[in-house]
Amino acid sequence: MAKVIMVQGTMSNAGKSLLTAGLCRIFKQDGYRVAPFKSQNMALNSFITKEGLEMGRAQVMQAEAAGIEPSVLMNPILLKPTNDVGSQVIVNGEVIGTMSARDYFKYKKQLIPDIMKAYNKLAEDNDIIVIEGAGSPAEINLKSDDIVNMGMAKMVNAPVLLVGDIDRGGVFAQLIGTVMLLEPEEQKMVKGLIINKFRGDKTILDPGIEMLEERAGIPVVGVAPYLQIQVEDEDSLTERFDTNHEIGQIDIAVIRLPRISNFTDFNPFESIEGVSLRYVKTPSELKNPDMIILPGTKNTMEDLKWLRESGMEVMILKASANDTFVLGICGGYQMMGETLSDPYHVEAGGSMKGIGLLPIDTVFEKAKTRTQVVGTYLGSDSFASMKQTAFHGYEIHMGQTTLKNDAAYFVKIKDEITGSEREDGAFYKNACGTYVHGLFDSEESAMAIVKLLGMKKGIDVSQMKGVNFAAFKESQYDLLAAELRKHLDMNAIYKILEEGID
Repeated sequence: MAKVIMVQGTMSNAGKSLLTAGLCRIFKQDGYRVAPFKSQNMALNSFITKEGLEMGRAQVMQAEAAGIEPSVLMNPILLKPTNDVGSQVIVNGEVIGTMSARDYFKYKKQLIPDIMKAYNKLAEDNDIIVIEGAGSPAEINLKSDDIVNMGMAKMVNAPVLLVGDIDRGGVFAQLIGTVMLLEPEEQKMVKGLIINKFRGDKTILDPGIEMLEERAGIPVVGVAPYLQIQVEDEDSLTERFDTNHEIGQIDIAVIRLPRISNFTDFNPFESIEGVSLRYVKTPSELKNPDMIILPGTKNTMEDLKWLRESGMEVMILKASANDTFVLGICGGYQMMGETLSDPYHVEAGGSMKGIGLLPIDTVFEKAKTRTQVVGTYLGSDSFASMKQTAFHGYEIHMGQTTLKNDAAYFVKIKDEITGSEREDGAFYKNACGTYVHGLFDSEESAMAIVKLLGMKKGIDVSQMKGVNFAAFKESQYDLLAAELRKHLDMNAIYKILEEGID
């Protein structure tokens, strides 16, 4: 069975996901078979495996760092919030239903056999498992039924590295306070402390580290710097949303929906010099982009209602009338149609009028479509320059959309699970949409959009270069590992891994 080590944090966004990925990369580089694991993930960013199963994108990112194929074994429970008090519950990649927070809290211990079955299978096939916790292990109101922090560590006897975020201040109180709120047997499981996101002269920090080790009785095994590593963010806590980008030669604005999901679809544009990718949530932020993107969402109808109430819908319609391209992905594609109907109460129930940019109707159904696809743009009229450009991606949605009137299909796709071929999406005038996520991970596909916008704008984009996004991510994982090797005591971490729980 594999050796195991666990990364827990003092709070959400302390850097657990990135440090887990970095450790996976280091262990891979050192010649070990390593896999990430997170028993329960709450996120709207999800991925479809080659088997057609759904898992959190954080574990996909960590699997990439480990150099292995993503598997739902790495994330047996995924919670996708549908509103402030409820989530869709996905177990072993399959939806089992939607539950309120209270109902799930009562139910979740029944999922321990699923967690252990997934973990044990990974442990049989790997040398090392790096487990990521969730939030904080010191949430005293949740500790009794915990299955993701110390509860998980106890199930597999995992030694714990506790990570604090110095960037948000109070890191010594974070770490010492968290340790103090743990039970004595849990405190013994914490074998190392890590201060994360440090900027500045470490010598100024050293006296505090000495006091921290003395008070907590646990060694500090690293002070990791604030890293500008471009890998996928787990969810809406991403700093991407709050970064103020200057307007580039080609300007793309993504509408920051309240329940935005799978915004990782657009990461490749960030790596193209001369292209600005901005996430906007108010009419004043929209300005005059070359393309507006309506992204995926976990609750299409509620987010469409927000578009109306916020004034964003009016701005999108005005921009479209002025010949700005508008692209919708999944939920954003559904919004762009004429009607949305929810007869089975998949979302809020009932029906509502869409934005009306595409002559399509959408009906939400009980079954979720989950598959990986390859395809090409059909391309004609405004999108003629994109014809036959190839892409790969995945579908994950609960709606079926029907084209009508003058709408034409946007892409042709092949289902990699069933082998069937079909058309998907729609375009009409300067608006287009599709259910396919991950369209732009292909350099060819991302640059096809940039060239289209450049042609319309009358500017030369021939010097703009896309990137092989897969190769780019590999370079970022190597950079992450190199930086962590400089700032973590890997000898101490290997010793913790070897000795486990005393």
